[in-house]
Amino acid sequence: MVASNKRARLIYNPTSGQEIMKKNVAEVLNVLEGYGYETSAFQTTAEPNSAKNEATRAAQAGFDLVIAAGGDGTINEVVNGIAPLDKRPLMAIIPTGTTNDYARALKIPRGNPVAAAKIIGQSQLVQMDIGQANHQDYFINIAAAGSFTELTYSVPSQLKTIFGYLAYLAKGVELLPQVSAVPVRVEHDEGVFEGKVSMIFAALTNSVGGFETIAPDAKLDDGKFTLIMVKTANLFEIVHLIRLLLSGGQHVNDKRVEYIKTSKILIDPLTRQRMMINLDGEYGGDAPVFLENLKNHITFFANIDEIQDDAIIQDPAELALRELADKLSHELEDMDKSN
Repeated sequence: MVASNKRARLIYNPTSGQEIMKKNVAEVLNVLEGYGYETSAFQTTAEPNSAKNEATRAAQAGFDLVIAAGGDGTINEVVNGIAPLDKRPLMAIIPTGTTNDYARALKIPRGNPVAAAKIIGQSQLVQMDIGQANHQDYFINIAAAGSFTELTYSVPSQLKTIFGYLAYLAKGVELLPQVSAVPVRVEHDEGVFEGKVSMIFAALTNSVGGFETIAPDAKLDDGKFTLIMVKTANLFEIVHLIRLLLSGGQHVNDKRVEYIKTSKILIDPLTRQRMMINLDGEYGGDAPVFLENLKNHITFFANIDEIQDDAIIQDPAELALRELADKLSHELEDMDKSN
C-alpha cells in the first residue's frame, strides 16, 4: 500500500488510443483503490482546456494525486493546470496516445492502462523538470522551432490520429527539400549563438518524437534543457545527420550541430520572417520566445528501475524511420549521379 486515506483524480481522454482507456476505467480505479487512494474519474470533453481546467480544480480541491490518461497532449494539459499553483499534487500518467514521449522517458507501460496504473504501487517518484515559455505556457518534453518543424503543421489531423508520429515523419521526409535555414540569435547559459539554423530543439527528456537518441544524455531532473541547433538546410547533410541520429545519437558530435546544456534559452529570429514555436507538438506562439527550465517542478510516479537502464529500445516505428531515411538517401544519391 502506497497511500492511506488519500484522494486521487483520474483525468482521462475517452477517445485516445481507440478508446482503450474508456474500456479500462473500472479496472484502473480498482487498482488505485487497492493502493489506498479514494479515486474518482473525469472524462475530458471537446471543450478547450477541459483537462487543464479539471486538473486545476482537483489540485485546488486538495487531491493528493492527479493521473493524466491519454496522449502527450492530455498530459501537457494536465501539467498546465497544475504547474502554476504553489501547492501541486503528485502526478502519474497512463499513456494511451500514439507517440507517448513522456511515458518513454518515465518508462511507463504504453497501451496497457492497468499495467501503467500499477506503476503507482511501486512508490517510485522523480521530481521532473518542466519547461515554461514566455513565463506563461508550460511544456513537458520539447520546444522546437525552425522550418523543418513548421512543415509538420501541414500534416492532416486525421493522419495524425491514425498513424501518429509516423505521419509527421512521412510528411517531413516528403517536404525535406523545402527546408531552409534562417538567421537567429540564441542566448543560453554558455553564451550566444548567431547564425543560420533549420531546426532548434529544447528537450527536457531523451525521448523526442518517439526516438530516444535525439538527446541521448538528457536528464529528467537536472534543471537543464538539451539545446540542439541544426546549422544546415542541405538535403544531403540532413539525411546524413538522420543516419547519425539513428546510429546511437552520433549526431551530437557533428560540426553541423550545436549541442548545449542550458537552463534558459532566448530565441530571437534575425529576420522579419515568421518563426513559429512548437510546444509538445502543438503551436505555441511565435518567436521571439524565452524558455526557462523549472527544476524539479512536479513530482511524478515513474519506473525508476528502468530509467536507470540507458539501453536504446528499438521499436517498429523507429525501424520504419530508418527505412524512410535510407530510401530518401538512395533517391538523393541517384539524383546526384544523374546531374
